[in-house]
Amino acid sequence: MHEFADRPAQARGLAASIAERLRDGVRQRGQALLAVSGGTTPTQFFACLAQETLDWAKVCVTLVDERWVAADDTRSNARLVQTTLLQHAAAAASFMPLYTGAATPELGLADAEARVAALPLPFDAVVLGMGDDGHTASFFPGGDHLDAALDLQGSARALPMRAPDAGEPRITLTLSTLLQTRVLYLLIAGADKRVVFDAAMRGTDAAVHYPIRAVLNQQRVPVAVYWSP
Repeated sequence: MHEFADRPAQARGLAASIAERLRDGVRQRGQALLAVSGGTTPTQFFACLAQETLDWAKVCVTLVDERWVAADDTRSNARLVQTTLLQHAAAAASFMPLYTGAATPELGLADAEARVAALPLPFDAVVLGMGDDGHTASFFPGGDHLDAALDLQGSARALPMRAPDAGEPRITLTLSTLLQTRVLYLLIAGADKRVVFDAAMRGTDAAVHYPIRAVLNQQRVPVAVYWSP
């Protein structure tokens, strides 16, 4: 658990840690791979990471999950990454979107899975967020493919996801894919999210069913939690 006084400090701290992971990847393998989440919480972190000095031309960035919307839609995670992270020196990085342009995530799944299969795994870092309902990535409570997405023995690299609180249909990397990483980060902010996180850690009452618990309870990869008020 890494706690910060405010969100700018949290963003700077996370950016510095991940930049060092990416530098290590470039030094050791000649390339680095990063998977990030969307939403409002990571915007300051993206802006800070874009200012970090590293060989961005050797970095590939992809998404943990995506709403099934066009890349220019304001709800698109790809659009968020393009406009906030892939700026300045970071514009030299390559980007692999999950949205394929197919009519539905089900129709685009084969193409998306092929894209994921072509990535030079393992990830050097994966950054997850968390919702007030205990979801992470697109692992939503009530999701139509939730069990398969959380199956650590599953072979699927990505899956479509539809859920009552998900809004648009989505596509998400599976948990078994996300755990193919050197480090897993969980970025959360605000008192309400801390309450959700603490409940998920305890597994009390309704929190025992929070999908985030599958990430917190797995034993394959360490989880670094970055929290600020």
